Amino acid sequence: METMSTWGAWASGNAMNVVYAVIIILVALWISNLVKGLIVKMGQNYEALDETLFHFLGSLVRYAILAFAVIAVLGRFGVETTSLIALIGAAGLAIGLALQGTLSNLAAGVMLMLFRPYKVGDFVDVASTGGKVEGISLFTTDLVTFDNQQIIVPNGEIWGTKITNHSHHPVRGVDMVANVAYGTDIKKAKASIAKVLKANKNVLADPAPFVEVQALGASAVDILVRPFTNGEHYFDVKYSLPQEIYEQFNKDGIEIPFQQIVVHNAK
Repeated sequence: METMSTWGAWASGNAMNVVYAVIIILVALWISNLVKGLIVKMGQNYEALDETLFHFLGSLVRYAILAFAVIAVLGRFGVETTSLIALIGAAGLAIGLALQGTLSNLAAGVMLMLFRPYKVGDFVDVASTGGKVEGISLFTTDLVTFDNQQIIVPNGEIWGTKITNHSHHPVRGVDMVANVAYGTDIKKAKASIAKVLKANKNVLADPAPFVEVQALGASAVDILVRPFTNGEHYFDVKYSLPQEIYEQFNKDGIEIPFQQIVVHNAK
């Protein structure tokens, strides 16, 4: 009976606090869901922004609002919230130190999603690794290599280092070198290369291909050949043109040198 009377006294004394607590929680749930929805919608309205990041930020804000609501409710019932906030802060610091590497990857993932140096489908070189971007999360970037291997790179290893995005520009130059023997008519060799470039459907006329002597090598004249192509045809052009140039040189009677060693007999 004494216990019942104690609970009855507590309930009668805190009836309004219970009502206030219910109202605070309900309002906090409504506001937190509203704010999260607005943040997510902001990410959906701008194609340049990544939705994953805004879902994460929305959830973060939602839980922060609910945490403040819980602290406010405890304060209504006379709980000393100052000590509670200090305890939560200390726990957060300890967790942060324990998860330092993970949080570094998270921070890097947020920066990558904000500044978007690459997107899914791009071919990139990051953290000494090259491949096609298959997925970007808050903690890692997933790459697929040419030999169909999946490589998962922590975002912390990517942000702050050099990022090469081969897919950023729609048109790319493809550099290669054609060697001809000394004594070759360079104008004739350039005309032979021009035939090959003009016949290749993936080589663009604008910008015009660049074909000029690059260097005088030990046993050959090096001609730099730089055609331009759309990004999706880069590797088709890179690996098909050398053979086509070789075959055209043979047709036009242009000598392709090979390394020779000349031995002189001492007299």
